[in-house]
Amino acid sequence: MRSNPLGQFPVSAGVLFGLGLGGFFDGIVLHQLLQWHHMVSNWYPPTTVENLRLNTLWDGIFHSVTYVFVVLALHRLWRAAHRGHVYWSGKLIWGAALVGWGVFNLVEGVINHHLLGIHHVNEVVSLVHRPYWDTGFLIWGAVMVSAGGWLWASGSRRHREEAAGARVVSAPIGGD
Repeated sequence: MRSNPLGQFPVSAGVLFGLGLGGFFDGIVLHQLLQWHHMVSNWYPPTTVENLRLNTLWDGIFHSVTYVFVVLALHRLWRAAHRGHVYWSGKLIWGAALVGWGVFNLVEGVINHHLLGIHHVNEVVSLVHRPYWDTGFLIWGAVMVSAGGWLWASGSRRHREEAAGARVVSAPIGGD
């Protein structure tokens, strides 16, 4: 068992959760429920059974990667829970998760929607309107990164204040 004298929160766990949750939301809501974009639907439109099978296969690979992110997040949290002390905070976990989810949206949006063009957020609208949806996806990601950063900073500030208060309370009377 490793000690964690500063009680640092495992930020990587929160970011990995956010990456996984972002991927799950994208895959479940956008790919499956709305059926707006499969992984390679701009290259292979799901207008034939063969193309739909190909898109479904790539969606499954995508979902597997997001699943791995969540498993890694659980592993990081499990390891952190076995340290001497960890500062647990809703602001820190949700802040880190929002950063991870926002980073997911930004990276996936820039690479898949803009650079490679393998799919777009909403493929049922006209070609003229697709860039607006893709840009909105990026803005949504940036807002999540900003909100997560704000939550993280707020949770970190509170942790520092509580740690400083604990040091003052634990100081011997009359000592420095």
